[in-house]
Amino acid sequence: MKSYIKLMRIHHYIKNGLIFTPLIFSGNLFDIELLFKSFLGFLAFSLVASAIYIINDIQDVELDRLHPTKCKRPLAANLISLTNAKILGVSLVIIAAIINVYTANNSLAAWVSLILYLIFNLAYSNGLKNLPIIDVAILVSGFVFRVIYGAGITGIEISSWLYLTVISMSFYLGLGKRRNELIKQKNKSRKVLKYYNQSFLDKNMYMSLALTITFYSLWTVDPLTIARLSNNFLVWTVPLVILICMKYSLNIEGDSDGDPVEVILKDKVLIGMVALFILITLGILYI
Repeated sequence: MKSYIKLMRIHHYIKNGLIFTPLIFSGNLFDIELLFKSFLGFLAFSLVASAIYIINDIQDVELDRLHPTKCKRPLAANLISLTNAKILGVSLVIIAAIINVYTANNSLAAWVSLILYLIFNLAYSNGLKNLPIIDVAILVSGFVFRVIYGAGITGIEISSWLYLTVISMSFYLGLGKRRNELIKQKNKSRKVLKYYNQSFLDKNMYMSLALTITFYSLWTVDPLTIARLSNNFLVWTVPLVILICMKYSLNIEGDSDGDPVEVILKDKVLIGMVALFILITLGILYI
């Protein structure tokens, strides 16, 4: 069972927390019906994400066996057969679709975002991951689809500034992952790495990071945001966002594989800073 849980990458479900973004920032976090729908949506999206991770592992099993850490994955280590992995992947997609029938209801945005997330990642696994820029763009689309999905299942409109914040931050995370893969593995584990160089990745990473802080700052001072909250206190979270970005950046430039989830979960200080940001933001939004 432990091998199957590892195959599903449950610790990566943290990324699906973006589904709650529309609900949280709309001020409706304590609406039981919407909160329940968001939890079900989180579950459906997580199951689809697990299915995609399984497909990726099936496609990359030979390359993973050459990787110093990925060789320990269940398929690469022969802990789970390819047949059982395929059955699990298909089953997860079916269960997710059943959950989504209730969760998404008649929301076209929710269905389209979930289906496109699956299609894009299948295309990624079957060749697009070897195309420079396109590979990162697909990684970014996954984060954006999560936000759109969350907005779709709750019927909540989200600020364009927040969409832009998510997009730019996702580019930073994706490029950072490629940067550290390039430094540590060259092109042994990913064919696409031969098209990248560290200078290019560094420049575009920090362009994306600067845009992230800019877009988030613009959202906090947006007249619509201030009018909805009846205060302008969110602007005081900008320095904390800058500090979080700096700490993450420091980790990325250290001895890290660049995987966003691993970077965050392995740093207690960073976890504390993110938790503080969440608490302060919730306080401003709901107190």
